[in-house]
Amino acid sequence: MLDIKTKNSLKHGDSDAYRELRRKMIQRQIVARGVVDPLVIKAIENVPRHRFVDERLEKLAYDDSPLPIGDNQTISQPFIVAYMTAALELKGGEKVLEVGTGSGYQAAVLAELADQVYTIEVNENLAIEVAGRLKKLGYYNVSLKCDNGYQGWPEYAPFDGIIVTAAPDHIPEPLLEQLKPGKKMIIPVGQASQELLVVSKQSDGSIRKEARIAVRFVPMIDETENRD
Repeated sequence: MLDIKTKNSLKHGDSDAYRELRRKMIQRQIVARGVVDPLVIKAIENVPRHRFVDERLEKLAYDDSPLPIGDNQTISQPFIVAYMTAALELKGGEKVLEVGTGSGYQAAVLAELADQVYTIEVNENLAIEVAGRLKKLGYYNVSLKCDNGYQGWPEYAPFDGIIVTAAPDHIPEPLLEQLKPGKKMIIPVGQASQELLVVSKQSDGSIRKEARIAVRFVPMIDETENRD
C-alpha cells in the first residue's frame, strides 16, 4: 500500500495567459451552466489545471472536454469537476474522501475548500505520479493512498463529503457507512449508461438518492478484483 501525504500554498507555473484561460473557462463552462457557489468558483480559480495534464496538452487544459492522462484514464471536463464539488455543499474546514484520484485535479480543488482530503487511487503508476505533482504544487492537506477505493478509508471516517470518480454498478455499502449523517456523497452509478447520484445521509442514518445528470466515467474496480 502506497500512502503519501502531500497543504496548499503557492502554485507555480501559472502565467497570466493561463489565468486568463481559466477565467474564461469558469465563465463559459461553469457559471454559464449554473454552478455559482462562490467557494467552488474560487477553488477552481486557484488551481492551475494545466499542471495536471501532459505538457503537450497544456493548451487544451481549459477546453470543455476530458483529456487523457495515461493508463486509459482521463481528467474530467471542468464543468463536471465543478458540478460534483458544488454538490457536496462544502463550507470550509471539512474532511472529505475522494475515490479515484486520477490526475489529482479534483483532489486539488477539494483541498482548496476542505481542511483535509483523503484520496484513493487503484493505479500505482498514477498514484506515484500524482503524489509528486500535489507535493510540488504545495497541496500538503491531501493524503493519497494506492488501494482499491471500494472499501473507502475507514481509518479516517466518518467524512463530511465523499466524491467518487469511477462508476460502480451500485453504491458501495462501505462508502455509505463512512459518510457522516447530514452530509452528501456524489457518485456515478451504472454500466452501459450512468447517472450522477447525490446521496444524502439523514440524521437517523437513512439514505436519500437523487439522480442529477447523465455522465460517463471509467468503471470502478470491484472490491474482489484487486486482491493478491
